[in-house]
Amino acid sequence: MTVTPSRAEGEGTTARTGKEDGEAEVQLPGARAASAEDTPIGVAPPTRGFLARATLVTAVLSIAGALLGLGRDQALAHLFGAGTETDAFLVAWTVPEVAATLLIEDGMAFVLVPAFSLAVARRARGAGGTGGTRRTGGTGGDPVRALVAATLPRLSLVLMAVSALLMAGAPYLVAGLAPGLPDPGLAVDCTRLTATCVLSFGLAGYCSAALRAHRRFLAPAAIYVAYNTGIITAMFVLGGRWGVRSAAVGVALGGCLMVAAQIPALARQLLGGRRPATTTEVTPAQPEEAPGTQGPAVKQSVKQPVKQSVKQSVTHSVDLALITPVLLFALCRQSQVLIERYLASNLPSGAISHLNYAQKVAQIPMTLSLMLCTVTFPVLAQALAEGDTERARNRVERDVAVASCMVLLGAAAVFACAPQIIQLLFQRGAFTDQDTAATATVMRVYSVGLLGHTLVGALVRTYFSAGRPTWYPLAAMTAGIVATSWIGAGTVGTWGVRGIAAANAIGITVTAALLLSGMDERRSVPIRTRRVVHELSRPLRAAVCAAVTGALCASRFDSPQLALLAGGVTVTVIYVLLLRLLGVRFGGAPATTRTTLPIAFRTALRSVTRRLPHDRSR
Repeated sequence: MTVTPSRAEGEGTTARTGKEDGEAEVQLPGARAASAEDTPIGVAPPTRGFLARATLVTAVLSIAGALLGLGRDQALAHLFGAGTETDAFLVAWTVPEVAATLLIEDGMAFVLVPAFSLAVARRARGAGGTGGTRRTGGTGGDPVRALVAATLPRLSLVLMAVSALLMAGAPYLVAGLAPGLPDPGLAVDCTRLTATCVLSFGLAGYCSAALRAHRRFLAPAAIYVAYNTGIITAMFVLGGRWGVRSAAVGVALGGCLMVAAQIPALARQLLGGRRPATTTEVTPAQPEEAPGTQGPAVKQSVKQPVKQSVKQSVTHSVDLALITPVLLFALCRQSQVLIERYLASNLPSGAISHLNYAQKVAQIPMTLSLMLCTVTFPVLAQALAEGDTERARNRVERDVAVASCMVLLGAAAVFACAPQIIQLLFQRGAFTDQDTAATATVMRVYSVGLLGHTLVGALVRTYFSAGRPTWYPLAAMTAGIVATSWIGAGTVGTWGVRGIAAANAIGITVTAALLLSGMDERRSVPIRTRRVVHELSRPLRAAVCAAVTGALCASRFDSPQLALLAGGVTVTVIYVLLLRLLGVRFGGAPATTRTTLPIAFRTALRSVTRRLPHDRSR
């Protein structure tokens, strides 16, 4: 299934079938009809229906990946418990965690999604302006292929070099990450296996960025399904012989599956069409007219050879000045995990495991709440590239409102039902009652920082979407890391893992507050900060009341199943009722068109459950 933009309701829908892969596609609004010699052109803002469908596809596959991630953690807990072996693997697990942040989720996406979006738009304008196309050889005339040719080989060499360096320096890395680890040799072996994911994750992130810029979300959303499937399979097949090292083998296998899941879709985008042979310039200050019309609004000229124009496009789209602050921000953000494991390595055995299991479960609401931001990131980049500040501002405010409401509901449920969730998910095999109690306590503390994590994920995209270098997000994240380090070091001796989790929550909240206060024209999208903060305070109050009430209700049942059901229902009912009473609204739209939260939920439900005639399974 490929989710493709369609016309808004009431405008009619023009469909085209007969692609080589059998997929059906809906023509973009304003694009000319495709023939056997042409590909569809025209890059128009996606409709709400498309965003709803794309978000649904992304959410469904992300939920599947998250459930498999829980299955992976359950298998790890069942087979190896929460002791010395698991701690050793989780130190090695730091490599794929950092690599995923840098190369898939944040760093690579922040750089390459805007670059590919610009290349796709230039390809479309070139095709539209010439009135005809011809088959080109190599990368000539196609900005997208030129971008791939200029960046992918160099990136692959760098990733291979980093993987080899991590393998060679694994003993020093383990000693730096966890100096108090009882079995560093096992951690070194696992680290050398997981180091291969630097190359595979980098290629997977590259493919994901390119596909999302083309508004293809199915394959990128499926990568964690493939990844966790590889890890689970390796643990059960090789666990009896290789112990916890089998999980590290699974990381290496899962990384390869992430790339394999996206290659066919990316190959169709790069090799499946005919591209323009000349370039077209559109005067930035004037709107672009429909193909076939004549007027002063469009200025077309072939001013220089195609290769030179495409080369300049690539140079300006991806440069070191933009990449450096993005990667440093992503690395700084991921260093929160490094700080946690460094502090926990000196605590009794199992502390690192308790932090890991609690964090993996607690972050599920955050991951799901950011699905809409993932889908709308190319839309935001396109709006900023076109200079449409108003559309970008409305988009950001809506995304922040929706993501915050969703994550606060999840955070309230996690806080209320933490012991029951951990008991049902992990308490079996080598995972004991004491492990459940310790992990549940940590998870409740983590839930306090979920809103901060979500706001950072939603807001930082706006700083990097405009394609200009900015160091403010790195400064904000550095302040949060300093807070995490100082608070963690000061509380770990008294509160243990709870102090480490509290430091994480406070540090990320500091970063979120700084990012929110820095949203202006010089750095990012100038949102209405006071209004956004005022609107966020309402669901926050509702979540606090719902969490306390749900925890009291869940504590009255001895059965974990009944307690989880009662607590979850109580949290949901109280939260939704309080949202209605507080008059929570989605921001970003004009006052005359804003809708209350329940109405928005019903609208979204109708949109995503409507029959999709152009979707198919594969």
